[in-house]
Amino acid sequence: MQALLQNLIYGIQLGALYALIALGYTMVYGVLRLINFAHGEVYMIGAFMGFYACTRWLPFQDLSRHPDAAWQNISWAIVALILAMSLCAVLGMLIERFAYRPLRNGLNQIDAHFWGFVAAFWVTMRSVSPMFSLRGITLFLFTGIVAGFILRQVVRRISHRGAPATPRLNALITAIGVSLLLQNGGILVFGSENNFIPNVVPERTFALPGGIQVDSGRTTMLVLSLVLMAALRYIVLHTRRGKAMRAISHDIEAAKLMGIDTDRVISFTFALGGALAGAAGAMVAALTHVKITPLFGVMPGLKAFVAAVLGGAGNIPGAVAGGVLMGVAETFVAAHYSTLRDAIAFVVLILILLVRPAGLFGRSVPEKV
Repeated sequence: MQALLQNLIYGIQLGALYALIALGYTMVYGVLRLINFAHGEVYMIGAFMGFYACTRWLPFQDLSRHPDAAWQNISWAIVALILAMSLCAVLGMLIERFAYRPLRNGLNQIDAHFWGFVAAFWVTMRSVSPMFSLRGITLFLFTGIVAGFILRQVVRRISHRGAPATPRLNALITAIGVSLLLQNGGILVFGSENNFIPNVVPERTFALPGGIQVDSGRTTMLVLSLVLMAALRYIVLHTRRGKAMRAISHDIEAAKLMGIDTDRVISFTFALGGALAGAAGAMVAALTHVKITPLFGVMPGLKAFVAAVLGGAGNIPGAVAGGVLMGVAETFVAAHYSTLRDAIAFVVLILILLVRPAGLFGRSVPEKV
């Protein structure tokens, strides 16, 4: 019984983190009918932002040498969390603006030059060291401008001559491409070595009746996750932007006719999802001291995707329930068969697609033809 309750507590704590990431998947799917496979990489960026905030950007004290600086470190940890959420929210907006919006509205010159400068960054990093030398800056600017003009002309000719492809297929391929871009860009920028956040906040283990152990770090993650979920629920149900999100989720064309700026609302949705994923990444990195690498978000992203499908894609309460169920299932499987802890996510995905494809809280909607 003790082991059962202990695993249940660990599973709920883990599931709350999966739920935070899954909320980003389900919100984007709700407004665009798009699976944003780059969302796991936003979680990875959040972990790296937490790492740099705790080790370089903010004046954290070493608690082994300055035990009286605990409250000061806690205050800086809150700042680090807000910083990671803000940067990941901006990243989510950039992904939507330059990767997904051109698929809906067409590629304009700004979008072309953005991707031109992305290509220029890779060329400059591979050709010049350091990049911020005069030669590096010149090569970066020249390559970006030229690549932007070429890309614009190529896309214009292809769009006029080629047969239109399926919009959802285009978006899916783009999402996978952005995911690979962020992974390899992370290797290029952050390096491939393992990074660890030191013990920057006080951590304790408390004993509950029955011999159950509760870790302060995991409990803090659970509490903060619940606070963020409650804030998201308030935004979606009780704000104008949240009502606009629900209107777009119901019928995007009707929302446009009613005067809703759909592009701005969709960008806000990506920002919300990015902020939640950034918070999850920063909390995991700071409070569990796991190794942070550019591939840090691949498996959690896939598991959170399964959680979103399990709860019902596009359903926010379903994403939370799916995340908790996913965390509990993984914890109980890992307690007996540690080598299968990652495989359980895909087993759950196969079962839910066979038994209830719409998810636990989803409902099948007949497609009009």
